Amino acid sequence: MYTLYLGNKNYSSWSLRGWLAAKLSGAPFAEKMIALTGTDNAANRAFSPSARVPCLHDGAVVVWDSLAIAEYLAERHPEMWPADPVARAWARSVCAEMHSGFAHLRNEMTMCIRERLDVRPWSVALAGDIGRIVEIWTEGRRSSGGDGRYLCGAFSLADAFYAPVAFRFQTYGVLPDGPAGDYLHAMLAHPLLREWEDAALRETAIVPADEPRILYRDKLVATAAGMGTAPA
Repeated sequence: MYTLYLGNKNYSSWSLRGWLAAKLSGAPFAEKMIALTGTDNAANRAFSPSARVPCLHDGAVVVWDSLAIAEYLAERHPEMWPADPVARAWARSVCAEMHSGFAHLRNEMTMCIRERLDVRPWSVALAGDIGRIVEIWTEGRRSSGGDGRYLCGAFSLADAFYAPVAFRFQTYGVLPDGPAGDYLHAMLAHPLLREWEDAALRETAIVPADEPRILYRDKLVATAAGMGTAPA
């Protein structure tokens, strides 16, 4: 049986991707929760060469990094990627784009599932990241996902890699129109995302570096002052 090391479910977007990949595999796995205490926690090297989560153990085999975990599991379990080669190439491309890009979204819209707040006006760079994600979601639904509610028809690894974005959009009130909006609603209603969200909402740990009301304290105070209200 696999063992998957994960961070706090309220905050850890990469852990969510690894967890969804493990769920998509259909194989049994044990979860080992690791409190997020920074990316350079030397103690984490006991289970992960990078000292980060997620990290998958399969006997003596150790696989770290969410994209590597996804590919490792997909080699062993069928139907995690789309069967159609064109759709599969597109799915791998958008996963790689998410894996290596969208730095402004990550930095300016940290994943914090329990929160709801509006931090507009967005920076130009953040608006660009959001626009590109909406473009991907729209293209996926219109071309590859015409036969289903997700990016490539059935729920796949492509959706696993954009699941944290769905939670971010929910937290910060990003509401796309058209096919991208339909996709967002479908993702937030998916049983696996609901399962993760339920677990996240039961957590009580606070990680200041990922708390939007801490990161945006000054902006929220200034906005409230301009409106004559107190920040929530």
